[in-house]
Amino acid sequence: MSPVNNITASNGASSANTATASGATAFQVDSPYVHYAEGSIESDYLYDTTIVSRDIDSGKLTAKPTKVHYQFKTRTKVGRVGLMLIGWGGNNGSTITASIIANKKSISWETRKGTQEPNYYGSVMLASTTKLGVDENLRDVYVPFNEIVPMVHPNDIVIGGWDINSLSIGDAMRRAEVLPVDLQRKVYDELNQLKPLPSVYYPDFIAANQEERANNTIGGTKQEQLEHLRKDIREFKQANDLDRVIVMWTANTERYADILAGVNDTADNLLQAIATGHEEVSPSTLFAVASILEGAPFVNGSPQNTLVPGVIDLAERERSFVGGDDFKSGQTKIKSVLAEFLVNAGIKPLAITSYNHLGNNDGRNLSAPAQFRSKEISKSSVVDDMVSANNILYKKGEHPDHTIVIKYVPSVGDSKRALDEYVSEIFMGGLNTISLYNTCEDSLLASPLIIDLFMMTELMTRVTYRVKSDADAQEPEWQPFHSVLSILSYMLKAPVVPPGTPVVNALAKQRMAMENIMRAFVGLPPNNEMLLEHRAFH
Repeated sequence: MSPVNNITASNGASSANTATASGATAFQVDSPYVHYAEGSIESDYLYDTTIVSRDIDSGKLTAKPTKVHYQFKTRTKVGRVGLMLIGWGGNNGSTITASIIANKKSISWETRKGTQEPNYYGSVMLASTTKLGVDENLRDVYVPFNEIVPMVHPNDIVIGGWDINSLSIGDAMRRAEVLPVDLQRKVYDELNQLKPLPSVYYPDFIAANQEERANNTIGGTKQEQLEHLRKDIREFKQANDLDRVIVMWTANTERYADILAGVNDTADNLLQAIATGHEEVSPSTLFAVASILEGAPFVNGSPQNTLVPGVIDLAERERSFVGGDDFKSGQTKIKSVLAEFLVNAGIKPLAITSYNHLGNNDGRNLSAPAQFRSKEISKSSVVDDMVSANNILYKKGEHPDHTIVIKYVPSVGDSKRALDEYVSEIFMGGLNTISLYNTCEDSLLASPLIIDLFMMTELMTRVTYRVKSDADAQEPEWQPFHSVLSILSYMLKAPVVPPGTPVVNALAKQRMAMENIMRAFVGLPPNNEMLLEHRAFH
């Protein structure tokens, strides 16, 4: 296993012994459509879908069941993987680093209720299960989510990254005041050896109240900064003998960047804008470009529009992966569940009002109007697809009133308080009001999402596919999935999807998609709740 706590301040050099994951899974599929080759799993998969056409004159719909023949190839060797966090010294970065060390070394700590053991609760991949099938007695059989296909484990990764503040990760952990003091004490010495690399700081993009933290920054032009970041990624990969590196933005929320023709609308224009130092190229976009050019998948965990059209164009051209936006941890996750429930129950949400206050540095940064606007946008679109799916409840142009308020209250620290009110129209013009009050530890909800995003992104670097047709004169070429990883949507508030692809926010649909796509990689049919083996007459 490769240590996570072995990064030096200046160059990311590692003293770890080289090791690779075996890629073993908890089960094997017995099917003529699945082949276990040396180093890979190959599956033939018939994807069932329904194509709907509408008669122009009568408006009558015709539904035609259709099968598409996919073949998937998943490399089983995970290898050595690194995670570079932008904003490594923030609450999320320091919390996830300390927590992985505690899990890797089985470090327990004392609380008022007794001894607490480390865990990965809150991670879908590591703390949830999925139905594999039924046994001979028709009883459900479940396996851990991360054992459907071979996946990297966080205990085996190397962590590094950047921050505009020079505090060691140990001191950053203490500053964050997220983890219990006894745990902080036990991991502090290791974390205190970890120093973030200098980062990119443009005062125009984050709140003015962050200026006092910015003592660890990269100078020069934007082009020089881009080359500096690319060099950081290369050196981190080489120094730690890594097979691949994944880069993730977990730093402060930026303001939205203006989308300008000739500036950030195409890959070439964006690269030229960086070369000329255009003011609308944000730090997060610069990191995304650096990652793409180095072949390192990039995930944006904050709400700003990092993945401008030029970034997506560049990712497609370079066949590199990007994903975003904004970690979906608490209030928005509940909203995507409750809104789906109400609309699918034939109940019409009229107004959704969300208020929350928090006292960590994220809340402080969001107290500035431009940064709050980025968060407001990412949280407000979460019900759009559910509303558009029901033209009985919502006529064209109708939408629930949706109000979002965020306030900075320093005394509550990382403990975020959220109040939501849902006012819905029910039978015969009646009204139903649901009020929720939620207190959560913000970084302890967000940090497991970093793990899940990392694990899913890494998996997608090892998967290729091709579509077969009887008309093919020769075998089509294997190719990676689309550069925009919409499969990450479950973990993100405002999922970025490939151009022309519908956005899905409903949480159950997002999880089902992730689960069933992974099942397809090993030739298993999608899970469903038909339960014909129980409902049919025996």
